[in-house]
Amino acid sequence: MKTMTCRQLGGPCDQPLHGETADDVIKAQNRHLKDAVKAGDATHEQAHNEMKARWRHPKQSMEWYTSTKKEFAGIPGV
Repeated sequence: MKTMTCRQLGGPCDQPLHGETADDVIKAQNRHLKDAVKAGDATHEQAHNEMKARWRHPKQSMEWYTSTKKEFAGIPGV
């Protein structure tokens, strides 16, 4: 299990997000952003909109995805 923060993934806070794979952590970030915006947290709105745009344009977002996977790979596991 590894941990990255919302901020490491482009968000505005230091909420820890856990997963066995980079994809798990990315999915946790997506849920976190959706939940924060749904709860009225305007500070997460920009990151949430960027996340939605990434999924609509995956080819354009490969740089972010590749960078995130490399950062995740460099984190020591528990």
